[in-house]
Order: sequence, then structure tokens, then C-alpha cells
Amino acid sequence: MSQDSAPLVVVMGVSGSGKTTVGRLLAQSLGVPYAEGDDFHPEANVAKMRAGHPLDDKDRRPWLEEIARWLTGHADSGGVVTCSALKRRYRDRLASAAPRVFFLHLDGSPELIAARLTARRGHFMPPDLLRTQYADLEPLGEDEAGAAVPIDGTPEETATLAHTAVTSP
Repeated sequence: MSQDSAPLVVVMGVSGSGKTTVGRLLAQSLGVPYAEGDDFHPEANVAKMRAGHPLDDKDRRPWLEEIARWLTGHADSGGVVTCSALKRRYRDRLASAAPRVFFLHLDGSPELIAARLTARRGHFMPPDLLRTQYADLEPLGEDEAGAAVPIDGTPEETATLAHTAVTSP
């Protein structure tokens, strides 16, 4: 990230990786707006996931378009938005929305994530769908602007690693 521009970050990863918690902490430390990617889902998507059915590309299209619009609207001011962004083509769509989008992949083992999902209450994403998310996950390519950050520590430790990844040249 350039020192003279506010970062525009997509915090990505499977459900339960800490996108919301780390995204909020990161936005606060960077002094930029934060947006929760789950809020961009149409109600039909939420209902489908709540029923235990994975989303397909057709379901994700309007969701990704809304997140892309948010990125475009924050291209100058910067911001942090969460989005699973599991597939390269999803990230390509988001990256095309604004210059200098940085993808921050919150990376953890399936066992760690499963334990987190099992303990989580009040979220529409059932733990049973984790397997499908890992099946869809395509790691960041060397040509993508971004970094993977391990999530083994506390949310604050992960947010510190994320801040360093985003602000390092």
C-alpha cells in the first residue's frame, strides 16, 4: 500500500475465520470506514444458507456486485469490507471495482475454524457448510495484491498482523 493513499481492503476467508472481528479492528486502526459483507446478501441468500444449502455463483453475483459498488464508492477515501472472496474470479470482480484493492486472507486450519463455528451463536451460516467453503477456497495468486495472515492468535494479534500486511510496502 502506498503511504499517501488510504487503504482499500477486502478481508477474506471462510466463515468463522474472524473477518468481522478483524475487519472492524483493522478499519479502526487504519481510520477508515468499515462494511460488513454479510449485510450485502439478499434475503434469499441468507435463507438458503440458514437452511444449510451452499450458495452457487448465481446466488453470489448480486452480493458481489453490491460489495464492488461499495469498493468503488470508497476508492478515494479507503475502507475495509469483509467478503469470503473464496474464488479467484470473485476477487477479480472486486479488484476491477477500484484501483489498489488489497485482499487480506485470514488463514486458519479447518479444525480451528470448525471449533469457532461450533461455538458461535446467532449467525446464519451453519458449521456444516464449512466443508463446501474449503472446497471452493482458491489461495491468493502471486499476481494478486494481498497477503495471508494466520489466525492462531487473539483477534488483536491477528489485527496487528493484518495492519502490518496492509501498510507494509
